[in-house]
Amino acid sequence: MRIARSLLFVPGDCPARFEKAVASGAHEVIVDLEDAVAPEAKRAAREAAAAWLGVGRDTLVRINAMGTEWYEDDLRLLARAPGAAVMLPKADEASLRTTSDALPGRRIVALIETVRGYLTLRALAAVPGVARLAFGSVDFSAETGIADEGGALLAVRTQIVLESCHAGLLAPVDGVSTGFADAQAPGADAARSRALGFGGKLCIHPAQVAEVNAAFRPSAGECDWARQVVEAFAASGGAATAVAGKMIDKPVVEQARRILAESAAGDIA
Repeated sequence: MRIARSLLFVPGDCPARFEKAVASGAHEVIVDLEDAVAPEAKRAAREAAAAWLGVGRDTLVRINAMGTEWYEDDLRLLARAPGAAVMLPKADEASLRTTSDALPGRRIVALIETVRGYLTLRALAAVPGVARLAFGSVDFSAETGIADEGGALLAVRTQIVLESCHAGLLAPVDGVSTGFADAQAPGADAARSRALGFGGKLCIHPAQVAEVNAAFRPSAGECDWARQVVEAFAASGGAATAVAGKMIDKPVVEQARRILAESAAGDIA
């Protein structure tokens, strides 16, 4: 199954960058009407997004949070753009249900950015229309005072993955890498995200996209191991066996099959 690994934000008030974002190799582009846009530019951003979406483009739009003065206008924009999906910031159960009711049948990515949202993950994941959770790590750190360094937010990330799995959602999306000084950092961060069970990562610059895509792509070594496991299991007639001195049984075989499926699916263009 194909799944978007890199999700790239582009400011809604910079329409000249929209097509460049699409051409970046990002699996999904997020037209941002929220944090990337100053209050005085909200209307211009909405108009630019409306013009771009008006030709039927299928993309994500991060609207402004419920309770802000721009939320209702953002909903009206999306009502006129049936191909657009919704990224809802500061998601909690009430705002998700209101958004889902306003845009029935629309795909929603819920940004977990607050303690309130995090503590009600199970309820959020069950709201109709929610297809995926994403971790707004920067806002979450700002509210809680927990620095996103080392393993400080490991428990939070793990719970987002577990609740996504429990609800049968796509594997969640991890937060952004904010630094640009180290070109390798987004790839290393994405590799950590993948190891924790995330299925993708938010990007804030086109230069981050290739590193993120590569980090989520199964390596040649992983694919070789997976083929050996599947072949050995088939040869054993479905009985437990061994590969390279390690026991192979059904759960390991399922992991190997997922790796081969991801490799076969390739990148999303």
